[in-house]
Amino acid sequence: MSPAQPQSAQPAASSTGETGKCADHHAGAPSGEAETRPRRPTQASTSDIQDTILHPGTVRINVQGAFIVDDETDSVTPQSEDYEHDPRDIRLPNHTAVVSHIAVDIGGSLAKLVYFSREPTSSSIGGRLNFLKFETEKIETCIDFMRKVKDDHQQLNGSRSEELIVMATGGGAFKYYDRIREALGVEVIREDEMECLIIGLDFFITEIPEEVFTYSEAEPMSFIPFPPQPPSIYPYLLVNIGSGVSMIKVSGPRQYERIGGTSLGGGTLWGLLSLLTGARNFDDMLKLAEKGDNAAVDLLVGDIYGTAYNKIGLKSTHIASSFGKVYKLKRAAEREAEDGCNSSSKHHADEELIAGSSEMPHEAAKQFKPEDISRSLLYAVSNNIGQIAYLHAEKHNLAHIYFGGSFIGGHSQTMNTLSYAIKFWSKGTKQAYFLRHEGYLGAVGAFLKRQPRNWGRRNSFDGVS
Repeated sequence: MSPAQPQSAQPAASSTGETGKCADHHAGAPSGEAETRPRRPTQASTSDIQDTILHPGTVRINVQGAFIVDDETDSVTPQSEDYEHDPRDIRLPNHTAVVSHIAVDIGGSLAKLVYFSREPTSSSIGGRLNFLKFETEKIETCIDFMRKVKDDHQQLNGSRSEELIVMATGGGAFKYYDRIREALGVEVIREDEMECLIIGLDFFITEIPEEVFTYSEAEPMSFIPFPPQPPSIYPYLLVNIGSGVSMIKVSGPRQYERIGGTSLGGGTLWGLLSLLTGARNFDDMLKLAEKGDNAAVDLLVGDIYGTAYNKIGLKSTHIASSFGKVYKLKRAAEREAEDGCNSSSKHHADEELIAGSSEMPHEAAKQFKPEDISRSLLYAVSNNIGQIAYLHAEKHNLAHIYFGGSFIGGHSQTMNTLSYAIKFWSKGTKQAYFLRHEGYLGAVGAFLKRQPRNWGRRNSFDGVS
């Protein structure tokens, strides 16, 4: 089904500025299943522990019956002002072996952490994968949390502290390598960032039910069934939106090529909104955007033509020029202020004037609301990414486009804009796909790098060397 055209999230008119039922599906929190499942002690067997200690980190993860815990009030999920713990942990009800490694993906803006924990208040077997993110500038907070995970692991499993392994990826895996080793006293294994992204995404596509979905205003979350066979997911395009954007063509398991990208990504939005608004973090910026009206800032097709430009398929609400109204409205406000000044107030000291400028001093952008600025900039960055993604998918004949990265953050406006941009530019021939754990692809990939071959429910890595 083609998505309904959003009324506000429209692709830019031009570069010039003017013109269901899936195999082995265990989705949702299976309350009935939990009531009938045999109960066993949470403590792993001695053989499990010894096997793990002999080979730290090398453990077969049992994803049979895995499901996403979708409860924001879940008492098991730790909360803190220093980090964000995603409430959508992945429950692994049948995993018994000790997991002696954690994984961290340290990017330019955020550090994402993934680790396995037992259910402390349950007598059932199994545990869960936990997902946390920290601001990279507060890396010490992340390291302190990893130290706590290490101590908990040692206490629960009776292992020595050095037997925990940290799998690290992202640029920070190199930048903070020595710091993590010294602080935790453990082995740190660095993994390739791109490879981890692909491994993580393949895992989510083929192993976790109700993880991948499409988005539109008519159907905000339409989940995608598991592929009939894992190899059938290839080839596809991964658009990973972090501080910057990487676009990766994936031809098979661990077969990938970076075919493009752009520096205008999450860091761009974060940086500019930090300058233009009072928002203190990325989530605040997204909340501002939800309340804004981009028509107060953007120049729309309707502002130019007075109506839609149907001949070339442009609705009146399409964006002709991002921030296109700012200069005109700003100058009009200044002229109005100048007209209201008496003769004496029109003369200012030289130091009050901008060198080489005839402008009078003024409070810049006072008439523009932070909410409107946030929404406009969100659309500008998202539309740009969407159009570039389409062009790469078209060039390489890739029908499936997966969007990952912390920039998305489950934000409806961002997903709606990206999805609509792909539909618009491809005339409905290509589809945008999103993930519920889109920011943790690299961290999950690094976590899974410690797995032996042919792990998992459906053997998604059969034949991978």
